[in-house]
Amino acid sequence: MLKRQEKTEDVSLEEHVKSVQSGDEETRHHLLKDYQPFIATCVSKVCKRYIDPVKDDEYSIGLIAFNEAIDGYSAEKGSSFLSFARLVITRKVIDYIRAEHQDVSLVSLDQSDQDDDNDSTADWHLADTAKKIHKEDEIAWYRQFEIEEYNKRLKEFQLSFQELAKVSPKHQDAKKTSQQIARIIFEHEEIKNYILDKKRLPIKKILPLVDVSKKTVERNRKYILAIFILLNEDFVYLKDYVKEV
Repeated sequence: MLKRQEKTEDVSLEEHVKSVQSGDEETRHHLLKDYQPFIATCVSKVCKRYIDPVKDDEYSIGLIAFNEAIDGYSAEKGSSFLSFARLVITRKVIDYIRAEHQDVSLVSLDQSDQDDDNDSTADWHLADTAKKIHKEDEIAWYRQFEIEEYNKRLKEFQLSFQELAKVSPKHQDAKKTSQQIARIIFEHEEIKNYILDKKRLPIKKILPLVDVSKKTVERNRKYILAIFILLNEDFVYLKDYVKEV
């Protein structure tokens, strides 16, 4: 464990991160050292194999990403530091792997310059198609990862995808209204902090801020809460599904 935690056991990891952001480089050193197993585990899950911290370049990418997560973390978003760090590590390692594979493809394209014009044209179209498939595959991977992380966050609020499928508004107007309510409470600091702490909607506090009935808010509270959670997280691709947001 961290040396500083031995002196102050009640200090949370998030508070240690905040200390580093304020210039405490000693604590940064301890975090990078003590969370090596966490980093290796995150990288291994992406690579789907054992990662050797000494030999594998992917681990170095994960370590750098963890360090970046320390600097970029904000407790105001509501998620824990480790959840945020896992997301950053995963994205950085994926980007590294994709870049490595892309470099191999570029070598093949360079070699095609030695062929005749027809072959070069065919290779170009093939490479262009491969690039589009590669991009679609990359987005699908990111989206799947975000879905898994989103599901974890939903469970913290006693929600699930299966339940949301049943309670989500059927009409577009009702769905849009619920999304707008989620945006309003997300931007209201007091209510936002209440929801993150209590894991439920303070309906009485919300009603003065919206032009809908109490019955409407209560009927759609789970969907509103789910959209609020989505807004509070760094889910780039999932947010595309909610155009109004």
